[in-house]
Amino acid sequence: MSPPPVIGAAMTLDELEIHRNWLFDKQRDLELQDFTTADVLNGDWAALAERTRKLLNGYQGRLGIHGPFWGFTIASQDPDIRAVVAKRMRQGLDVCAAIGATQMVSHSPYSTWSYNNLDNNKGERDRVFEYVHLTMRDAVKQAEDIGVVIVLENIEDIDQYARIALADSFNSPAVAVSIDTGHAHYAHGSTGAPPVDYYVKAAGDRLHHVHLQDADGYADRHWALGEGNILWRSVFAALADLTSNPRLIVEIKDKSKIPASVEYLALLGLGQ
Repeated sequence: MSPPPVIGAAMTLDELEIHRNWLFDKQRDLELQDFTTADVLNGDWAALAERTRKLLNGYQGRLGIHGPFWGFTIASQDPDIRAVVAKRMRQGLDVCAAIGATQMVSHSPYSTWSYNNLDNNKGERDRVFEYVHLTMRDAVKQAEDIGVVIVLENIEDIDQYARIALADSFNSPAVAVSIDTGHAHYAHGSTGAPPVDYYVKAAGDRLHHVHLQDADGYADRHWALGEGNILWRSVFAALADLTSNPRLIVEIKDKSKIPASVEYLALLGLGQ
Protein backbone atom coordinates (compact mmCIF):
# COMPACT_ATOMS: atom_id res chain seq x y z
CA MET A 1 0.00 0.00 0.00
CA SER A 2 1.30 3.45 -0.93
CA PRO A 3 1.88 5.93 1.90
CA PRO A 4 -0.76 8.66 2.25
CA PRO A 5 -0.02 11.87 0.33
CA VAL A 6 1.96 14.69 1.87
CA ILE A 7 -0.35 17.66 2.43
CA GLY A 8 0.67 21.26 1.74
CA ALA A 9 -0.90 24.58 2.63
CA ALA A 10 -1.80 28.06 1.44
CA MET A 11 -0.54 31.03 3.42
CA THR A 12 0.99 34.47 3.30
CA LEU A 13 4.66 35.22 3.85
CA ASP A 14 3.94 36.29 7.44
CA GLU A 15 2.35 32.91 8.07
CA LEU A 16 5.18 31.15 6.25
CA GLU A 17 7.57 32.51 8.86
CA ILE A 18 5.46 30.80 11.53
CA HIS A 19 5.01 27.48 9.71
CA ARG A 20 8.36 27.31 7.95
CA ASN A 21 9.73 24.36 9.94
CA TRP A 22 6.48 22.44 9.46
CA LEU A 23 6.62 23.13 5.73
CA PHE A 24 10.27 22.17 5.33
CA ASP A 25 9.99 19.03 7.46
CA LYS A 26 8.36 17.14 4.59
CA GLN A 27 9.02 19.67 1.81
CA ARG A 28 5.29 20.25 1.57
CA ASP A 29 3.68 22.01 -1.38
CA LEU A 30 3.13 25.71 -0.76
CA GLU A 31 0.70 28.24 -2.22
CA LEU A 32 1.51 31.86 -1.46
CA GLN A 33 -1.39 34.30 -1.17
CA ASP A 34 0.37 37.66 -1.04
CA PHE A 35 -0.01 38.46 -4.75
CA THR A 36 -3.78 38.61 -5.31
CA THR A 37 -4.57 42.31 -5.07
CA ALA A 38 -4.20 45.19 -7.49
CA ASP A 39 -2.36 47.24 -4.87
CA VAL A 40 0.39 44.64 -4.66
CA LEU A 41 0.58 43.83 -8.37
CA ASN A 42 0.59 47.49 -9.43
CA GLY A 43 3.15 48.33 -6.78
CA ASP A 44 6.75 47.44 -6.13
CA TRP A 45 6.39 43.78 -5.23
CA ALA A 46 10.09 43.09 -5.76
CA ALA A 47 10.68 43.29 -2.00
CA LEU A 48 8.02 40.60 -1.44
CA ALA A 49 9.68 38.43 -4.07
CA GLU A 50 13.06 38.85 -2.41
CA ARG A 51 11.57 37.99 0.98
CA THR A 52 10.01 34.90 -0.59
CA ARG A 53 13.32 33.72 -2.01
CA LYS A 54 15.05 34.17 1.35
CA LEU A 55 12.35 32.37 3.32
CA LEU A 56 12.35 29.49 0.82
CA ASN A 57 16.11 29.04 0.65
CA GLY A 58 16.59 25.27 0.59
CA TYR A 59 12.94 24.57 -0.17
CA GLN A 60 12.40 21.62 -2.52
CA GLY A 61 8.61 21.39 -2.55
CA ARG A 62 6.31 22.64 -5.30
CA LEU A 63 5.63 26.37 -5.11
CA GLY A 64 2.56 28.12 -6.46
CA ILE A 65 0.63 31.32 -5.94
CA HIS A 66 -3.02 32.23 -5.79
CA GLY A 67 -3.37 34.51 -8.74
CA PRO A 68 -5.37 37.75 -8.83
CA PHE A 69 -9.16 37.39 -8.73
CA TRP A 70 -10.72 40.25 -6.77
CA GLY A 71 -13.40 42.20 -8.60
CA PHE A 72 -13.47 40.49 -11.98
CA THR A 73 -14.35 37.46 -14.05
CA ILE A 74 -12.13 35.94 -16.72
CA ALA A 75 -15.18 35.81 -19.04
CA SER A 76 -16.16 39.47 -19.28
CA GLN A 77 -17.80 40.52 -22.56
CA ASP A 78 -16.46 44.07 -22.09
CA PRO A 79 -13.13 44.42 -23.95
CA ASP A 80 -11.87 47.16 -21.61
CA ILE A 81 -12.44 44.95 -18.58
CA ARG A 82 -10.82 42.01 -20.38
CA ALA A 83 -7.73 44.15 -20.91
CA VAL A 84 -7.43 44.81 -17.17
CA VAL A 85 -7.95 41.15 -16.33
CA ALA A 86 -5.36 40.12 -18.91
CA LYS A 87 -2.93 42.57 -17.32
CA ARG A 88 -3.56 41.07 -13.86
CA MET A 89 -2.94 37.58 -15.22
CA ARG A 90 0.35 38.67 -16.75
CA GLN A 91 1.35 40.37 -13.51
CA GLY A 92 0.66 37.19 -11.55
CA LEU A 93 2.79 35.20 -13.95
CA ASP A 94 5.58 37.77 -13.65
CA VAL A 95 5.51 37.04 -9.91
CA CYS A 96 5.72 33.32 -10.61
CA ALA A 97 8.79 33.86 -12.76
CA ALA A 98 10.43 36.01 -10.10
CA ILE A 99 9.97 33.55 -7.22
CA GLY A 100 10.16 30.24 -9.08
CA ALA A 101 6.50 29.30 -8.75
CA THR A 102 5.18 26.70 -11.18
CA GLN A 103 1.43 27.01 -10.62
CA MET A 104 -1.08 29.87 -10.44
CA VAL A 105 -4.68 29.52 -9.27
CA SER A 106 -7.36 31.36 -11.24
CA HIS A 107 -11.11 31.44 -10.65
CA SER A 108 -13.74 29.78 -12.80
CA PRO A 109 -16.14 32.10 -14.66
CA TYR A 110 -19.16 29.84 -14.12
CA SER A 111 -21.80 31.11 -11.71
CA THR A 112 -24.99 29.74 -10.22
CA TRP A 113 -26.90 31.95 -12.68
CA SER A 114 -24.93 30.72 -15.68
CA TYR A 115 -25.72 27.08 -14.83
CA ASN A 116 -29.42 27.73 -15.48
CA ASN A 117 -28.91 30.07 -18.43
CA LEU A 118 -26.02 28.81 -20.57
CA ASP A 119 -28.48 26.91 -22.73
CA ASN A 120 -31.17 29.59 -22.55
CA ASN A 121 -29.43 31.73 -25.18
CA LYS A 122 -28.14 30.12 -28.36
CA GLY A 123 -24.37 30.02 -28.53
CA GLU A 124 -23.81 31.17 -24.95
CA ARG A 125 -21.46 28.32 -24.07
CA ASP A 126 -19.25 29.15 -27.03
CA ARG A 127 -19.29 32.84 -26.13
CA VAL A 128 -17.97 32.07 -22.63
CA PHE A 129 -15.11 30.16 -24.23
CA GLU A 130 -14.47 33.05 -26.61
CA TYR A 131 -14.36 35.68 -23.85
CA VAL A 132 -12.06 33.56 -21.69
CA HIS A 133 -9.70 32.91 -24.59
CA LEU A 134 -9.59 36.60 -25.45
CA THR A 135 -8.76 37.32 -21.81
CA MET A 136 -6.22 34.57 -21.22
CA ARG A 137 -4.55 33.84 -24.54
CA ASP A 138 -1.47 35.97 -23.81
CA ALA A 139 -1.26 34.66 -20.24
CA VAL A 140 -1.42 31.06 -21.43
CA LYS A 141 1.41 31.67 -23.88
CA GLN A 142 3.41 33.36 -21.13
CA ALA A 143 2.71 30.44 -18.78
CA GLU A 144 3.89 27.98 -21.41
CA ASP A 145 7.10 29.95 -21.87
CA ILE A 146 7.97 30.05 -18.16
CA GLY A 147 6.76 26.58 -17.16
CA VAL A 148 3.72 27.57 -15.11
CA VAL A 149 0.34 25.82 -15.05
CA ILE A 150 -2.75 27.99 -14.59
CA VAL A 151 -5.35 25.94 -12.71
CA LEU A 152 -9.04 26.89 -12.92
CA GLU A 153 -10.71 26.66 -9.49
CA ASN A 154 -14.43 26.03 -9.04
CA ILE A 155 -16.22 28.88 -7.26
CA GLU A 156 -19.99 28.67 -7.80
CA ASP A 157 -19.72 25.83 -10.33
CA ILE A 158 -22.66 23.42 -10.26
CA ASP A 159 -21.76 21.57 -13.45
CA GLN A 160 -18.49 19.86 -12.57
CA TYR A 161 -17.66 19.32 -16.26
CA ALA A 162 -18.00 22.84 -17.73
CA ARG A 163 -14.76 24.13 -16.21
CA ILE A 164 -12.89 21.04 -17.39
CA ALA A 165 -14.11 21.59 -20.95
CA LEU A 166 -12.98 25.20 -20.70
CA ALA A 167 -9.50 24.15 -19.57
CA ASP A 168 -9.30 21.55 -22.33
CA SER A 169 -10.32 24.11 -24.95
CA PHE A 170 -6.89 25.76 -24.65
CA ASN A 171 -5.21 22.52 -25.71
CA SER A 172 -2.23 23.60 -23.63
CA PRO A 173 -0.16 21.98 -20.88
CA ALA A 174 -0.29 25.37 -19.17
CA VAL A 175 -4.01 25.13 -18.32
CA ALA A 176 -5.43 22.52 -15.95
CA VAL A 177 -8.09 22.15 -13.27
CA SER A 178 -8.33 22.94 -9.55
CA ILE A 179 -10.97 21.91 -7.04
CA ASP A 180 -11.88 23.73 -3.84
CA THR A 181 -13.59 21.21 -1.57
CA GLY A 182 -15.51 23.84 0.39
CA HIS A 183 -16.79 25.52 -2.76
CA ALA A 184 -17.94 22.16 -4.13
CA HIS A 185 -19.58 21.32 -0.80
CA TYR A 186 -21.36 24.69 -0.76
CA ALA A 187 -22.63 24.08 -4.29
CA HIS A 188 -23.75 20.59 -3.27
CA GLY A 189 -25.56 21.72 -0.15
CA SER A 190 -27.05 24.98 -1.39
CA THR A 191 -27.48 24.77 -5.17
CA GLY A 192 -28.00 21.08 -5.93
CA ALA A 193 -24.54 20.26 -7.26
CA PRO A 194 -23.01 16.79 -6.91
CA PRO A 195 -20.95 15.91 -3.81
CA VAL A 196 -17.27 16.79 -3.58
CA ASP A 197 -15.91 13.42 -4.68
CA TYR A 198 -17.86 13.71 -7.95
CA TYR A 199 -15.88 16.87 -8.77
CA VAL A 200 -12.67 14.90 -8.28
CA LYS A 201 -13.88 12.01 -10.42
CA ALA A 202 -15.03 14.35 -13.19
CA ALA A 203 -11.66 16.13 -13.32
CA GLY A 204 -9.63 12.93 -13.34
CA ASP A 205 -6.02 13.48 -14.29
CA ARG A 206 -6.78 17.01 -15.45
CA LEU A 207 -6.78 17.80 -11.73
CA HIS A 208 -3.50 19.46 -10.71
CA HIS A 209 -4.49 21.32 -7.54
CA VAL A 210 -6.94 20.97 -4.63
CA HIS A 211 -7.87 23.47 -1.94
CA LEU A 212 -8.70 21.48 1.18
CA GLN A 213 -11.13 23.29 3.46
CA ASP A 214 -14.05 22.07 5.53
CA ALA A 215 -17.52 23.54 5.36
CA ASP A 216 -21.17 22.89 6.13
CA GLY A 217 -22.68 23.05 2.65
CA TYR A 218 -24.19 26.47 3.30
CA ALA A 219 -21.32 28.95 2.99
CA ASP A 220 -17.67 29.25 2.01
CA ARG A 221 -16.47 28.53 5.55
CA HIS A 222 -12.77 27.73 5.13
CA TRP A 223 -12.90 25.87 8.43
CA ALA A 224 -10.11 23.62 9.64
CA LEU A 225 -10.47 20.04 8.43
CA GLY A 226 -12.74 18.10 10.76
CA GLU A 227 -14.80 21.14 11.77
CA GLY A 228 -17.36 20.73 8.98
CA ASN A 229 -19.17 17.77 7.44
CA ILE A 230 -17.31 17.03 4.20
CA LEU A 231 -16.94 13.27 3.71
CA TRP A 232 -13.15 13.19 3.50
CA ARG A 233 -12.82 9.45 3.01
CA SER A 234 -14.81 9.64 -0.23
CA VAL A 235 -12.77 12.63 -1.43
CA PHE A 236 -9.45 10.93 -0.82
CA ALA A 237 -10.68 7.64 -2.29
CA ALA A 238 -11.38 9.55 -5.51
CA LEU A 239 -7.99 11.26 -5.33
CA ALA A 240 -6.26 7.90 -4.91
CA ASP A 241 -7.35 6.89 -8.41
CA LEU A 242 -5.44 9.77 -10.03
CA THR A 243 -1.96 9.71 -11.50
CA SER A 244 -1.68 13.51 -11.93
CA ASN A 245 -0.32 13.99 -8.38
CA PRO A 246 -2.33 17.15 -7.65
CA ARG A 247 -1.05 19.58 -5.04
CA LEU A 248 -3.18 19.09 -1.93
CA ILE A 249 -3.30 22.49 -0.25
CA VAL A 250 -4.98 23.22 3.10
CA GLU A 251 -6.66 26.62 2.63
CA ILE A 252 -8.34 27.71 5.84
CA LYS A 253 -9.07 31.03 7.55
CA ASP A 254 -7.34 30.23 10.84
CA LYS A 255 -3.82 29.46 9.69
CA SER A 256 -2.82 28.40 13.21
CA LYS A 257 -4.92 25.27 12.59
CA ILE A 258 -3.03 24.17 9.46
CA PRO A 259 -0.95 21.51 11.30
CA ALA A 260 -4.04 20.31 13.16
CA SER A 261 -5.91 19.93 9.86
CA VAL A 262 -3.17 17.67 8.52
CA GLU A 263 -3.09 15.76 11.81
CA TYR A 264 -6.82 15.17 11.40
CA LEU A 265 -6.22 13.64 7.97
CA ALA A 266 -3.37 11.59 9.43
CA LEU A 267 -5.69 10.15 12.08
CA LEU A 268 -8.01 9.07 9.27
CA GLY A 269 -5.06 7.54 7.40
CA LEU A 270 -5.64 9.93 4.50
CA GLY A 271 -2.64 12.26 4.58
CA GLN A 272 0.56 13.21 6.31
